[in-house]
Amino acid sequence: MGSLALFSRLVGASLSGQARYPASALMLTLGQFLATGIEVVAVWALFHRFGDVQGWRIGEVALFYGLVNCMFAIADALGRGFDVLGSEFLRTGAFDRLLLRPRPLALQLMGHDLRISRLGRLLQGLLVLAFATTQAGITWTPAAVAVALLAIAGGVALFLGILVLQGTLSFWTVESLEIANVLTYGGVQAAQYPLALYARWFRAVLTFAVPLACVAYYPALVILGKPDPLGAPDWLGMVSPLAGFAFLAAAFSAWRLGLRHYASTGS
Repeated sequence: MGSLALFSRLVGASLSGQARYPASALMLTLGQFLATGIEVVAVWALFHRFGDVQGWRIGEVALFYGLVNCMFAIADALGRGFDVLGSEFLRTGAFDRLLLRPRPLALQLMGHDLRISRLGRLLQGLLVLAFATTQAGITWTPAAVAVALLAIAGGVALFLGILVLQGTLSFWTVESLEIANVLTYGGVQAAQYPLALYARWFRAVLTFAVPLACVAYYPALVILGKPDPLGAPDWLGMVSPLAGFAFLAAAFSAWRLGLRHYASTGS
């Protein structure tokens, strides 16, 4: 309970600091909303021009888009501390101060800077989910809602795991590596479309290496009531989001290895 109380106080302090500049917070949130809105326009333009893509309609793809952006918005808000670990903590020596506190290090980093602006992407994802519901005729039964919530939770765990790995690399490089952006922003872009559209090798990467398909594609098929063109069983989407939690656990294993490598700033 003490750790959760500390996390709550850190989040409260972060939000309070941003609330002191409401105009700035509002503009950053609006900027996130408009930036993701450009991506929505790009998806709409694609389907407006071609009607459907290999049998997939815009309402079905909108479900993928909405789910993935909700996942990433929440994970991006929680994982800011890992994202800036090298520049704001390791380089300045502030990381040693976190190590001295008798509280879980991960919770301290997750509560470091919870950005209000990420609500812009989250709102965009929710609006697209509403659009998908209308266009694809989705019936939100209790089972469908449960699958969607599990998918979002698994997706948050997956993207947070990628950010944890990015922070872990900072123990060796100090600078954050751009390869992490390939897995985060690139992963969001890739998961916005059905897995069946990609080449076989890329499908394998999105399923077994970075299991984006497990938290987005297979659960979305269950929600849509659509059989998988690749032949996966119907029940897979009900359990596949658990891969996101497995990925996060593996990321924290690497994180502990990085912590053992850390030798302080020496100052």
